[in-house]
Amino acid sequence: MVKTTLIARLTDGLPLAASMDDEQIETELAEYKGQAKSIFKRLNNNSEQRCSIESGRYILHYIIEGNVCYLCICDQSYPRKLAFSYLEELAKEFNTSYGREVDKPGLRPYAFVKFDTFMQKTKRIYQDTRTQSNLAKLNEDLHDVTRIMTKNMEDLLWRGDSLDRMSTISGELKDSAKLFKDKARHLNLQALYRKYGPPAIVAGVILCVLLLRYYLF
Repeated sequence: MVKTTLIARLTDGLPLAASMDDEQIETELAEYKGQAKSIFKRLNNNSEQRCSIESGRYILHYIIEGNVCYLCICDQSYPRKLAFSYLEELAKEFNTSYGREVDKPGLRPYAFVKFDTFMQKTKRIYQDTRTQSNLAKLNEDLHDVTRIMTKNMEDLLWRGDSLDRMSTISGELKDSAKLFKDKARHLNLQALYRKYGPPAIVAGVILCVLLLRYYLF
């Protein structure tokens, strides 16, 4: 299930809105909300537009629309497709209601706290994955969530991993280069087998015959 939601400005990580959580959820998710704020500080215009970040028993999903990042913290078992569909609904409504105000100078933190009303209403709709509307969303092929990048929080915070798209492209190119190299080596071996295999077999047979004649006759 969706546990909580945070919205921040992309350029400087300024918090714009957040779910009003009860005391238990607030205590339970304090560490993860801190991680979410760290993510906001790392994001920029070159960052992945959609990403899932695994952290312990939870997973943080975010999308970037315009100059705003929408992030939710969910249970690991909650369907990714629903999580991103939920964030997209928030992004659409938030942009309609406050899109022109996001870049105003002197904007205070949590300036759009009233948006929590819509977030809570939408979150309730997405809580039960078995409802007809949510099952329909799961069956829709609007987005291939398997192509959305997945990161590990520990790698981001302690090992210097990046959320930049260029970093992802570089990694993909590196993997592709390794795959190409492996295939080239395999093809070269096949070519060698085809070129020298038959003569080697003939030579081996002749050698065996000669050895047999030598020892037997």
